[in-house]
Amino acid sequence: MSAARVSMAVTGVLLAGVALAGPPRYERSGSSEYDYAPVTRVEPIVREVRVETPNRECYDDVRYVEERPHISDPAVGVRTLVGGLIGGVIGHQFGSGRGRDAATVAGATVGAAVGYDAAARRSASVREEIVQRCEVRYEKRYEERIDGYRVTYEYNGREYTTRLPYDPGNRIRVRVAVAVAE
Repeated sequence: MSAARVSMAVTGVLLAGVALAGPPRYERSGSSEYDYAPVTRVEPIVREVRVETPNRECYDDVRYVEERPHISDPAVGVRTLVGGLIGGVIGHQFGSGRGRDAATVAGATVGAAVGYDAAARRSASVREEIVQRCEVRYEKRYEERIDGYRVTYEYNGREYTTRLPYDPGNRIRVRVAVAVAE
């Protein structure tokens, strides 16, 4: 094979490859750079929320306490003893044998209780006692809270609006992306 033929064959293969490939394509999806844009308007986004604050309120309450005397008080002790004796005598009148013993014990017990109660009521005293009572009540009120900022800025003669969690000030950083338009 001659050198000319080899050269033509190689050139033909290369041209066929270029023809099939089409125009060159770049695999980059776009490049990004950052720039700054002037902010033209910042509006706070306000939301109303309900706030409940607990308040403890206390007041004095009067309570009446009945103080009953103790059995060791002579007046109460004597009346309890006399009531028990009388109840025992009355209970002894009923039944026979072991039933009579049970009736005597029951009568003495009931008589002692009646005697103590009568003596305690007679010598009982009532005193006032001041007790502090407290309640928790919730005060409800509404507050305005800033939920973010609606920011308007201008870049290359066009106006854009976005929402940010903070106030950016006089300028905002923006991403500028360049991509092929097909």
